[in-house]
Amino acid sequence: MQTTFSEEQLKDPSTARSNDILRTCVHCGFCTATCPTYQVLGDELDSPRGRIYLIKDMMENDRNPDSKTVKHIDRCLSCLACMTTCPSGVHYMHLVDHAREYIEARYKRPISERLLRWTLAQILPYPIRFRLALLGAKIGRPFASLMPDPRLKAMLQMAPKVIPPVSRNDDPQSFQPVAEKTHRVALMTGCAQRALNTDINDATIRLLTRFGCEVVVAEGAGCCGALTHHMGKTALSHKTAAKNIVAWSNEMDGMGLNAVVINTSGCGTTVKDYGHMFRNDPLAADAERVSNIALDVSELLTKLELPQGNEKNLTVAYHAACSLQHGQQIKTLPKELLKKVGFNVVEPIDGHLCCGSAGTYNLMQPEISKQLQDRKVRTLEAKKPNVIAAGNIGCMMQIGNGTEIPVVHTVELLDWATGGPQPPALQ
Repeated sequence: MQTTFSEEQLKDPSTARSNDILRTCVHCGFCTATCPTYQVLGDELDSPRGRIYLIKDMMENDRNPDSKTVKHIDRCLSCLACMTTCPSGVHYMHLVDHAREYIEARYKRPISERLLRWTLAQILPYPIRFRLALLGAKIGRPFASLMPDPRLKAMLQMAPKVIPPVSRNDDPQSFQPVAEKTHRVALMTGCAQRALNTDINDATIRLLTRFGCEVVVAEGAGCCGALTHHMGKTALSHKTAAKNIVAWSNEMDGMGLNAVVINTSGCGTTVKDYGHMFRNDPLAADAERVSNIALDVSELLTKLELPQGNEKNLTVAYHAACSLQHGQQIKTLPKELLKKVGFNVVEPIDGHLCCGSAGTYNLMQPEISKQLQDRKVRTLEAKKPNVIAAGNIGCMMQIGNGTEIPVVHTVELLDWATGGPQPPALQ
């Protein structure tokens, strides 16, 4: 694709990066075949190729975003299926992230949207605030059908029936290995996950320590910054991400780390991109160091060589989170681990398509999200599984709200199969 950015425009590093990305696009349209919003809406402007044209026109002409452009960019899930499909290697993630930052800086949204986005940015990344919000949503959930705004309805319906108690395992500390020590790793405990489902981190700690890992919850680490990053709120996202970089760098420079382990794949995609996000920041070197040792929990578990398990009479439908299969290009490891410990693993058709969660997407675009949720649940239920497994808390909540089949994290099943307790969702 030809571009006509001026020399002055290209002095901005983000614009220069977007220019490079745009020039790799050859208009082939392969991306439209795997784009969930294009499949649902059938509008070229709701495909990656269409959004690329809108972004190019907006930035090249240095114009303020119009409502049409904003609408179609907002409808993007950032599922990144287009990056898996693209034969030219177009790095759509960096392009759409820049577009969102550009829109946030230069477009004045209606007051209701600004208030919603501000509220989400001030609540979701903070576990205590999020818990209080969930409690309020739980009280209001019976009245969700009366809400005139579908976004408010979605927020009320998101609240789990049971809000788990705080897990002290999420506090800064170190867990010593049960087996001979082979690794020292920092566990990212996350933010929303600490409020929605504490079983995941608890199972992760048991599993890793059982197989020789010292697990450190670093002082000062918290939200990865993904939720605000994908809203275009760069300063806010970098503020929280910087705390992680400093916390994990201190551990690396102290007693050392073999890995930063992440069990929420949406966070993992962002942490692995810290090197790019902070490339022009004083923290650039440390951010790159962190990105280089960041691993999804399935990547580390593969290195730990879990033992072969006896065949179990339990069929697991594996849901591949977009941030894992497309964002991190991890497609087989979780399935291989589940099969190794004895589970019968099945996959739904169109497993490459998004479930509609996508961070805050199910709260800001509830109508489209619901269509994607319904389709995903249908394909999973068609496999008649005993349980559904996923590697991302957002997907777990999204799918769980649409089915009666128990939904658990992959590590919960692996923990159970290797000596841990049965996942509470199965009890």
